[in-house]
Amino acid sequence: MIALAVLAAGAPLTGPLAAACGARARVAGLAQAAGAAVALGCAVALLVALLHHAPLLAWNGFLYVDALGGFFLLTVSGVTLLAALGSIGYMAAEEQRGELSRLQVRLYFAFFGLFASFMLGCFETGNLGLLFVLVEASTLASVALVGIEGRARSLEAAWKYVIISSLGVTIALAGTLFLFYSASALHLGSNLGLTWPFLFAHAHALAPQSLRLAFLLAVVGYGTKVGLVPMHTWLPDAHAEAPSPASAMLSAALLNTGMYAVIRFLAITQARLGGTYPRAVLLSFGFASIIVGALFMVRQGNFKRLFAYSSVEHMGIIAVALGFGGVLGLYGALLQTLNHALAKSVLFLSSGDVSLRYRTREAEKVSGLLAAVPVTGGALLLGSFAVLGSPPFGLFLSELTIVRAGFAHGSPVFPLLLLALLGLAFVAFARTTTGMVTGPPAATPSPYGDRGSAALTAAPLVIGMAALLVLGLWIPAGLDEVIRHSIAVIT
Repeated sequence: MIALAVLAAGAPLTGPLAAACGARARVAGLAQAAGAAVALGCAVALLVALLHHAPLLAWNGFLYVDALGGFFLLTVSGVTLLAALGSIGYMAAEEQRGELSRLQVRLYFAFFGLFASFMLGCFETGNLGLLFVLVEASTLASVALVGIEGRARSLEAAWKYVIISSLGVTIALAGTLFLFYSASALHLGSNLGLTWPFLFAHAHALAPQSLRLAFLLAVVGYGTKVGLVPMHTWLPDAHAEAPSPASAMLSAALLNTGMYAVIRFLAITQARLGGTYPRAVLLSFGFASIIVGALFMVRQGNFKRLFAYSSVEHMGIIAVALGFGGVLGLYGALLQTLNHALAKSVLFLSSGDVSLRYRTREAEKVSGLLAAVPVTGGALLLGSFAVLGSPPFGLFLSELTIVRAGFAHGSPVFPLLLLALLGLAFVAFARTTTGMVTGPPAATPSPYGDRGSAALTAAPLVIGMAALLVLGLWIPAGLDEVIRHSIAVIT
């Protein structure tokens, strides 16, 4: 199991290795996709092993994987594979057009692989200090992807991203220190004492006042990575200016990394303080994020910024689900995490194809995609309805589960408010994306690449949509077991 864990986190480094050897975009992209496929395979094998064995614990807790970590490992490695496949055609087209130099392309794949590897490593450590280091390292790797195109707006977005995210992670470090302080009575004497399982098992001995502050700081700090309001301001700019496959990684992988850390702090806090305080914190940040995300989608002309604000809304939904709590709330939160990752990967990869063909990111300049580019147009339309929680896609089931958890929580006010906000988001989002895919084509899209590039561009869209459809019609027994084991870890 140790070998599987190490290989899962290290396999994405094939991309940086190919880039260091001077490979061009297509070869480096294929190497990156191969590494991502290996990482996904190792994540699946590790998760299967974890369902029948105790959590993996080695190296004084620096290596620790349980069902919850395995679930996020599976989700993020799957997103990495989709984004790596999408990067092949996208970066090859940018290189052929002269939009990016060979050096920029090599830097893209170098930092793409590092970014993925650092994020996967976050789910394989139980040590709070190492988690902080890996989250900060993922920030530094991903900021290079945001500013890789070298335009003034890209560099501004990258600078804003690194400043706000680094500040947030520093606040999370303060939360970690207060958690350490709350455990003073435990007389922590080894690195194992700073691990999730140790703190969770000894939560009854934690000092309540400092634990309250630790949880609040963790939600604010790691919530900055998640994109929770009001710490979300970096997210729309970074998602809009990064190359579209990198935007998919930011939205569908990076945000989940921050949410994973929040869930770990939530488990420890609830074990000592009960559910009232942490639920109030999560419901406050969650509903604020849904409201702001939905309102900013109402008149959003840039379709990549539209998808970014949708990510803010969906992270708020997951936070609300965690706030509702109970088995239904936690089940809905984890299922929403997986479904949102798939849907947002499809949308951002589709947006990359659109921006390459039409040389714009403004929705009003794009129409008739279904007629002009059927695969991309169909993926964009279906992905839009999927991310809005329409049946028969997976997000319908996860959001229905979250609403049921809200009604089971007690007062109907919160679930009814959630339904109203979901309705507002549906109208705002669908109004823009349906205008892009229907009607007569606004202009003739510019072809790029060869048939091989077109097939590689279409592959992740088809795979992602197929997975969303399957999860909407049927939750495999293995996935259901993984989610239930993850809930057992939290509770």
